[in-house]
Amino acid sequence: MPVPLAPYPTPPAPLTTPANGSQSQLVCSGCRNLLLYPVGATSVCCAVCNAVTSVPPPGTEMAQLVCGGCHTLLMYIRGATSVQCSCCHTINLALEANQVAHVNCGNCRMLLMYQYGARSVKCAVCQFITSVGASTSATEQKFTA
Repeated sequence: MPVPLAPYPTPPAPLTTPANGSQSQLVCSGCRNLLLYPVGATSVCCAVCNAVTSVPPPGTEMAQLVCGGCHTLLMYIRGATSVQCSCCHTINLALEANQVAHVNCGNCRMLLMYQYGARSVKCAVCQFITSVGASTSATEQKFTA
């Protein structure tokens, strides 16, 4: 008895981008790769690790910082006071530019960033604690927006 052949599957609809072709980007919540997506999408599936990352609502301002624990680039909603790294779980302070000061580590000379007004800062590289504040050296610089 002959077996009927199944029709060929229909190809998936091509990805359509908005008429103006605008795209945005975010960091994958799984593998931390940079993902491009068409404006208007509500979530993005990563082609590398298949993690689904939610897209922040339109008009949400995003900011970036480098994790103090593992040096991974983190993206977060501007205005947040802290950001937890999804790789190493370090909780990073998310400071605005006018709240940040810099000083060189007293041991390894690595440039350190700390909350302006702090009395000391611990180096993430060599764990040395450098005193800062009223009696700091000339290497400290305050950056304002």
